[in-house]
Amino acid sequence: MITRRTALMGAAVAALLVATPASAADDLKLPRQAVELVAPPFVHPHEQATRQGPKIMEFKLTIKEKEVVIDNAGTKLQAMTFDGSMPGPLMVVHEGDYVELTLVNPETNAMPHNIDFHSATGGLGGGALTRVNPGEQTVLRWKATRTGTFVYHCAPEGMIPWHVVSGMHGTVMVLPRDGLRDREGKPLRYDRIYYVGENDFYIPKDGNGKYKSYQTPGAAFADTTEVMRKLIPTHVVFNGKVGALTGKNAMTAKVGESVMIVHSQANRDSRPHLIGGHGDYVWETGKFINPPQKDLETWFIRGGSAGAALYTFRQPGIYAYVSHNLIEAAELGATAHFKVEGEWNNDLMKQVQPAGPIPPGKSSAAEPAVRTR
Repeated sequence: MITRRTALMGAAVAALLVATPASAADDLKLPRQAVELVAPPFVHPHEQATRQGPKIMEFKLTIKEKEVVIDNAGTKLQAMTFDGSMPGPLMVVHEGDYVELTLVNPETNAMPHNIDFHSATGGLGGGALTRVNPGEQTVLRWKATRTGTFVYHCAPEGMIPWHVVSGMHGTVMVLPRDGLRDREGKPLRYDRIYYVGENDFYIPKDGNGKYKSYQTPGAAFADTTEVMRKLIPTHVVFNGKVGALTGKNAMTAKVGESVMIVHSQANRDSRPHLIGGHGDYVWETGKFINPPQKDLETWFIRGGSAGAALYTFRQPGIYAYVSHNLIEAAELGATAHFKVEGEWNNDLMKQVQPAGPIPPGKSSAAEPAVRTR
């Protein structure tokens, strides 16, 4: 069992092994912009292209350890989160901007935490410079030198996979200053943007096969680690729980609108697929310096990365957005919905004849198969 005392001692010892650079005067003479983050699948307001010069973009993440229900059966998880959501909020900046993050670990928490930005350079992605015990906060600044979508996650020594699969991951999107482009260099824009963060959970069971619950994250550590090592998730879900993005929580759009879908998976590979739609433009690896692929039916998100897909909806209705490991989608929970309003286009799809009895004398399953020579 991990206790608060042993966790803090481990973090303190590890901190002694990392050389922290000496503080220096802030010599950046740049404007600052404070950003108020919002919970996924929504994304804070931002410019898609900008004529302004680089800024220091100020963000704040508060770590929240809390019990959450992850399915309709009431299964509980002792979650560890950034800002209380799974995934943590999507942060949007432009190439050349500086990300200045205040990371807060309230004293009501039990665990030490930090943050590793895949989009940052040096210091274990910031993980070596952001360790915070309960009751502490730290400020980290790094320069956005590469465009694309990048995962961030908690990475405390000896506990990285446990913290990640307990909910501690999110995404940064670094846009080109002149906006997104297709292969020919023509501008691409989106009318709406949604962030789908995929979670794989590993919930221990008791001797009767029922999911167990725990009073604290530390109390769940040993049992959860045993389940994790088998590499078979009990749940694979979008945005923290089964049904988080379906029904009344479905993402919305209108026919003719272009929607950007940012999809991350901090731990395992995933295969997003929009049933009844496509990826008009897809940055499968999430890196905007590479030209987007076109007209994909399913795309691949590597474990530990985030990708982006742009689609213009052409028909109204409910679209299922799934992991096309269909076992994960149908049995483990990896399904979301888009609810799209607008007029139906019969040229794109039309039911020529509704289902009904097979007329007498017509072909049926009872007739022998056609033979060929």
